[in-house]
Amino acid sequence: MIPKILFEDEELLAINKPAGMTVNRAETTRGEETVQDWLKNNFNFPLASLSNLRNGIVHRLDKETSGILLIAKTSRAFEDLQRQFKERKIKKKYLALAHGKVEPLQGIIQASISRNPFDRKKFGVFLGGREARTNYEVKKYYHLNDENYSFLDLAPTTGRTHQIRVHLKFIGHPIVADKKYVGRKTLRKDLAWCPRLFLHATFLSFTQPKNHQKITSNSELPSDLRVAMMKLKSDDK
Repeated sequence: MIPKILFEDEELLAINKPAGMTVNRAETTRGEETVQDWLKNNFNFPLASLSNLRNGIVHRLDKETSGILLIAKTSRAFEDLQRQFKERKIKKKYLALAHGKVEPLQGIIQASISRNPFDRKKFGVFLGGREARTNYEVKKYYHLNDENYSFLDLAPTTGRTHQIRVHLKFIGHPIVADKKYVGRKTLRKDLAWCPRLFLHATFLSFTQPKNHQKITSNSELPSDLRVAMMKLKSDDK
């Protein structure tokens, strides 16, 4: 698993993170190469070797999620990009395949998220959680045998851990092959035709910290998920 560089200048990198690669180094990642390790081992920009600044990694993607990840090369860029995320000036879009027919065709999921008190590895919608908001649009409906699916374009305006996964589970349409948020029986059925979590970070828009130009980065749906979709039959909306 090797990330692909999508955009690079003197201030930052935008990479395409493969599914199955953990972003941040931790006690639980011993023996596997993380994005942090990859940066330290392959680059010599100022932040590449600084673990206290996450080797320049500005935000996160779940291990199982593929797609665009933004990395700062300098302390100034790191601080500026973090500020843009905090002020919600960075625009993100994801593609996901969810169980069932999500209706209406466009909408907003707004529900507060916090860590699940009964399972610390999961998150959920709970009273007292942090504000979370996800915009969605149904791109296409599909079916396979007697199961219906919705192919979604999602734009979260907040950045909570597992936000899209939790929000879709909350409205009764969990993401295909989500090991944390679909039941065991459903997961077995999903993995028979889809190899992993069907969630991909496809678009990122931000302002270059030095020259203040607007930059957009795109990443098309990976081949493993495209192959999985070829097994489905499309419906009319």
